[in-house]
Amino acid sequence: MQPIQMVDTKAQYLKIKTEIDNAVMDVIESAAYIGGKAVTEFTNNLQQYLGVKHVIPCANGTDALQIAFMALGLQPGDEVITPSFTYIATVEAAAVLGIKPIFVEVSPSDFCIDAEAIEAAITPNTKAIVPVHLYGHSANMEVILAIAKKYNLKVIEDGAQAIGATFTFANGDTKKVTTIGDIGCLSFYPSKNLGAYGDGGAVVTNDDALAAAIKMIASHGQSVRYYHDVIGCNSRLDGIQAAILNKKLPHLDTYNNARIALANTYNKAFSQSNRFILPSVKDNCKHVFHQYTLIVNEVENAAKYRNNMQTYLAEHNIPSMIYYPVPCHKQKMFAAYNGAAYNLPVTDWLTNRVISLPMHTEMSEEQSEFIIAKVLQYVERH
Repeated sequence: MQPIQMVDTKAQYLKIKTEIDNAVMDVIESAAYIGGKAVTEFTNNLQQYLGVKHVIPCANGTDALQIAFMALGLQPGDEVITPSFTYIATVEAAAVLGIKPIFVEVSPSDFCIDAEAIEAAITPNTKAIVPVHLYGHSANMEVILAIAKKYNLKVIEDGAQAIGATFTFANGDTKKVTTIGDIGCLSFYPSKNLGAYGDGGAVVTNDDALAAAIKMIASHGQSVRYYHDVIGCNSRLDGIQAAILNKKLPHLDTYNNARIALANTYNKAFSQSNRFILPSVKDNCKHVFHQYTLIVNEVENAAKYRNNMQTYLAEHNIPSMIYYPVPCHKQKMFAAYNGAAYNLPVTDWLTNRVISLPMHTEMSEEQSEFIIAKVLQYVERH
């Protein structure tokens, strides 16, 4: 059996090696390292895939979030409502601009922002809601949009882990995440469902005026070269990464379906045990399983049990990860926001109980069976 990887980007590459190698060489031979044909083609193809009017590529997912805040004109002292149970980039991108994150709970059933908790957190300083489609499952965008409309707030979707995921509204309309709010943000970090071979990101919107602002901000605040109208930044997707992503994009749905199939295999096996709460999928959502995350249940010291399980798996050369061991409101960087004053029991409960198993498109049946066997073996012995 081949060694088990948390994410096997090399095996994925080998399946389309010729396509990727040729695309990279085309960029090198053209010398269009910044901008150029590859970036334009990927931008157009991603717009078509998402069904959105504008895709503005940028350097990474964190930049995408920061550019989104800047494009909406958010100022120091403004507040944005966001889950604490997320990767730090979601709130770091706001805080670096002096924008205050207001942390709310997530739903234990889908790990996404608890839509019912949003309204109670709104103040006169609130300017936006930042739902995170964590692990590849969509937040409840119908309720979030209704709250945003009621209070005249903007919605910035953090879709770094969820490209290809969908949300279906009560009227039957289905949309891909990141195309639903005012602005959506994507990451093409190598381990993502659509991963580059370096950093990359994109900002997406259906609003023409916002698209123009985003493009200017991402390019030093200029729309005409050397004429800088606003303070911006330098955030670009390079030609080589765009060429790679353009070759991988037609495979994205196949990649996502492979993840879903592996998640179903895991679910079937682990449903035998009451030791875990399995990741659930809401009926109106397509979950693309960037991560497959179990919740340890019905045990006295869940954190110790979970940590010992991780050690046991590692002893059998099975990687696993804890996403995330410390919620954002308890991170030292947010001490100034009085994070200790927050009462987020669901978030704290999850940080002590979650564990993510290997999840990628190239998992063999032999590997998945081995992982399942060792997890269940640990449960039987503990």
